[in-house]
Amino acid sequence: MDYQEYLDWIPSRITQLRVQKGVSARDMSLSLGQCDSYINRIENRRAMPSMAGLIYICEYFRITPQEFFNVDAPAPQKSKELLGELQKLTAAQVDHIVALVHDITEKK
Repeated sequence: MDYQEYLDWIPSRITQLRVQKGVSARDMSLSLGQCDSYINRIENRRAMPSMAGLIYICEYFRITPQEFFNVDAPAPQKSKELLGELQKLTAAQVDHIVALVHDITEKK
């Protein structure tokens, strides 16, 4: 992606992650210690977060900046949650889950 594409993509990514988390832009803004329109202004491309602001946004979503910028991971919070749950399973149970996922992705 070039610079302009990132300027368009970052607000969309924040919206995507916020909606997945099920919170309003206002609630997210206030949780970040910002004014109530902070996230709304970013999502509507009237402002961009600073680097520190983006790191706080990532912390809010409980993801790393690397996960935020991973365009191939549409739901990094859910991937992280799934990985945590997979670590509680036996090897045989993980094999079953992997087979199920392969079955689902092959049918796309």
